[in-house]
Amino acid sequence: MTDRHNAFLSDMAEATRLTQSGRLGEATALIQRRLGVPGRSPEDAPPADASAGPHAVPRLEGPAARLGTEAAAATAHEALIPERLRENIDQMMQGLRTLAPSLRGLVGGGLHAPKPGGLEPEGVETEGGQFVERSFSNAAGARDYKLFIPSPRSGPRPLLVMLHGCTQSPDDFAAGTRMNALAEEEGIYVVYPRQSSRANAQRCWNWFEPGDQGREMGEAGIVAGLVRAICTEHPIDRSRIYIAGLSAGGAAAANIARAYPDLFAGLGVHSGLAAGCARDLPSALSAMRVGAPGAAEPGGAAGFGAGAVTQNLRVPTIVFHGEGDGTVHPRNADAVLAQAGIDALTPRRERGSSGRHSYTRTRYADETGRVQVEAWSVQGAGHAWLGGSPEGSYTDPSGPDASRAMLDFFLGHSLPGGRG
Repeated sequence: MTDRHNAFLSDMAEATRLTQSGRLGEATALIQRRLGVPGRSPEDAPPADASAGPHAVPRLEGPAARLGTEAAAATAHEALIPERLRENIDQMMQGLRTLAPSLRGLVGGGLHAPKPGGLEPEGVETEGGQFVERSFSNAAGARDYKLFIPSPRSGPRPLLVMLHGCTQSPDDFAAGTRMNALAEEEGIYVVYPRQSSRANAQRCWNWFEPGDQGREMGEAGIVAGLVRAICTEHPIDRSRIYIAGLSAGGAAAANIARAYPDLFAGLGVHSGLAAGCARDLPSALSAMRVGAPGAAEPGGAAGFGAGAVTQNLRVPTIVFHGEGDGTVHPRNADAVLAQAGIDALTPRRERGSSGRHSYTRTRYADETGRVQVEAWSVQGAGHAWLGGSPEGSYTDPSGPDASRAMLDFFLGHSLPGGRG
C-alpha cells in the first residue's frame, strides 16, 4: 500500500475511535481535513454559550452552569457543516462503524466481535470496575450507551438506568453525578444511554414527542429493549431495575417508567417533568414555564394510547427539585408526585441543610408504613444535579446528595418475583 493510502486508513481508524468515544466533533474535523473540506478549525469555532443549561428542550434560557467542552466542540463543529455535506459525513460515519474491525486490524489494535441482540462492546478498565462503550438496536431504533460493570459480586445485581440532560454525554453525566463510585460500593450496574444529535440537535431526550412516550415505541422502546438485552448478558436482578434522569432525562425517565411499570422498580426525577405532560414543543415550553395542567391526574397524562398496558400502576418515585429552578418550574415536581399517587399516602416532613442549601424532605408512606414516594425541595437551588461533582456539567456540589439519596431509596424497593 502507498504511504497516502496508509495515512488514509490511519485517519479513518482514528475517526472510528473518536466516534465510538462520543467525540463526534473531533471525528468530523478529522474527516473534513482528510477530504479537503473547506472550513474552520476547532480553534476558530465560535465559543459556546456558557449560560445554557441542560434544558429539557433546545436553546432555552436558564441558570448559568459549566458546559462540557466536548459537547460544545461537537455542537460548534456540526454548525459549520452544510446540510448536504453533513448527510454525506453521517453516512460515512455509519460506514466507519461497520468497517471498524477491519480498519483497526489494518493499523493495529482490535475490537471485540459484535454480540447477539445488537450489543457491541468495547471495554475500558476503571478502578474498581469497568466502564464500557456499547451500542444497541431493536425495532424501535438504535442508541449507543455506556455501561458501568461493578467488581464481581455473588448473585444477581441491581441495574440503574441514568438518562442525561440536554448537551450532556454519558461520561459527563457519570462524572457529575458520581454514580459509578457509589454503584461500585453497592455492586450495582449502571447504564447511561446516549442521545444522538441526529435524534435531537441538542441531544435532549424527546420527552415531549408522543412517539417517544409509549410502550414499545420510539425512545421508550429503545431504552426498555436495551435494559432487557443487558439482563440477558449480565447477572441482573430483574426485580431491582431502576431508572432516573436529569431535566429532559428526568422527563424521559418518567415516561419510560410509566410505560413499563412491570420492568422498573423505582423512578428518580431530578429537575424534570411528569410523564406525558406535553405532546409537542409549544406544550413542552408551557409545561416548563408554568407546569402542565392535567398531567397530575393519575392515568390522565397525554401521550399514552393503546398498548400502554398496566397504565394505572404506580412506580415508587423519588423527586429532587430546586426551588430556584428557572428552567423547569418547581410546580412540575408536584405533578410528578401526583402521578406517583401521594394522595393515597401519609406524608412525613423533615427539614435540614447541606452546604449553603436548606431543604424539605417529605416521605410518603402507605398503610403498612413503607415509604413509596420521597420528595426533596431544595431552597436556593437552580437547575443542576444536587450534591454532584464539578468534574461534570450542570452540578451543584453544595448538596444535598441526590445520587446517594436515590440509591438508598431505590434499594428499598423491588418488583414481585424472582431475582434472576
